[in-house]
Amino acid sequence: MDRIIKIFDTTLRDGEQCPGASMSAPQKLEVAHQLARLKVDVIEAGFPYSSPGDFESVAQIAREVRGPVICGLARAKLEDIDRTWEAVRYAERPRIHTFIATSDIHLRHKLRKSREEVLEMAVAAVSRAKSHLDDVEFSPEDASRSDLDYLCQVVEAVIRAGATVINLPDTVGYAAPEQYGEIFRTLLNKVPGAENVTFSCHCHDDLGMSVANSLAAVQAGAGQIECTVNGIGERAGNTSLEAVVMALRTRKDYYHADTAVVSQEIHRTSRLVSQVTGFIVQPNKAIVGANAFAHAAGIHQDGMLKEQTTYEIMRPEDVGLESTKLVLSSRSGRHAFKVRMAALGYELDGEDLEKAYQRFLEVADKKKVVFDEDLIALMSDSEGLHDEEYGLEYLTVMTTMDGVPTATVRLRRGDEHATEAGTGVGSVDAVYRTIDKIVSVEHELIDYIVSGVTGGTDALAEVTVRLGRGEQVFTGRSASLDVIEASARSYLQALNKLLYYGERRSQTERLAAQEV
Repeated sequence: MDRIIKIFDTTLRDGEQCPGASMSAPQKLEVAHQLARLKVDVIEAGFPYSSPGDFESVAQIAREVRGPVICGLARAKLEDIDRTWEAVRYAERPRIHTFIATSDIHLRHKLRKSREEVLEMAVAAVSRAKSHLDDVEFSPEDASRSDLDYLCQVVEAVIRAGATVINLPDTVGYAAPEQYGEIFRTLLNKVPGAENVTFSCHCHDDLGMSVANSLAAVQAGAGQIECTVNGIGERAGNTSLEAVVMALRTRKDYYHADTAVVSQEIHRTSRLVSQVTGFIVQPNKAIVGANAFAHAAGIHQDGMLKEQTTYEIMRPEDVGLESTKLVLSSRSGRHAFKVRMAALGYELDGEDLEKAYQRFLEVADKKKVVFDEDLIALMSDSEGLHDEEYGLEYLTVMTTMDGVPTATVRLRRGDEHATEAGTGVGSVDAVYRTIDKIVSVEHELIDYIVSGVTGGTDALAEVTVRLGRGEQVFTGRSASLDVIEASARSYLQALNKLLYYGERRSQTERLAAQEV
């Protein structure tokens, strides 16, 4: 009989720590509801002690989202644990996840504590969490680089203190699959009481092995995988939820394990997370990339026409994609538009529906047909930022081959309006320099990426902008039939994020950066 592996989703915690991936509280709640529809077992909703904003977001998710366990992260400090309990206490099924580093390199250079001191802190943290609730997870940070005998000692002590889940993080993506699996086998065989708790894996992708390491842990006895949607996270990212779920489901013959995830919700969840973070899913990404089920080679196409399984080990429908697409035009009404958007993962009603529909009509009037890719791209404009400080009201650019590009921009800020003109070395540069005259905030342009959503000269242009301030990164994303307009909107969206999140992230970054 196949084992059921629990899926612990940390998109809202570890995923949001990725530079530029900040989400507003309403966006986090929206993602949490979608994760519940996906039927993940655990949602790690945030790091409540790190900031008042994160506390309120975790508390709101705990109150409103039903189904999964709602978990909050806490350092092995009593004040962290008490604060986390206050945030998750109203959840249907609350959990506190506490951690402290156990590798000698972390003890020596970061914590500056002895092994004995760290052991005492770990036990005290688990005991304090256990005084609040039954479900307590403990993580020895940097487990894959920890001394194995000392790791066994710490895990044995926290199990005696009441931990119900033991997570062994490959914090810096250093482990190889065989080595990582051996850590689990050793602890499961040597630690008294190990048979009474769930062992969990949490892997980072610094060497591109996070999925392989997680599957190796399952083979070695792990009962929970910690992962993020689209694999977002610190540095090179985390284990990709969609990859491990579909690997287990597609290769049940090999792993003899599965999950309770509703795989038909995977594509919808991926698109939502991409939308709210502004992080584009690379076309060749497994499971959710635009090319994941695309076949261009003639031999492949011939095989697919004869028998789908010749070149597809999964059906597109299994992850929420359709084999056929409904094409909309300017004659399509609100109902057809709403139904199509729902199929793509966007539940729209009232003002949100009207706003998105009017945006669709603007494009449909200029294009003969509007494809699914166009609709998904348009949502980056239709949803926008919940706390938008500046709005674009007017934009014009004048340029000639040998002349100096000139831009005129009018922005709205509350009831006030500001208009400026400026020049640049190119049209986009002129627009950005002009916007900077109105929105005076220190930053640097890190990335400017333009891509055509569909083929043809009437394709939507999708622009992604990444702005930096110090070590902080903020992402803006917009789509338009006019690349200059899309460039302006994406730049302004990133600036709005910088203005809204900048101060909060500056005050709490040191705490939030202590990932498991």
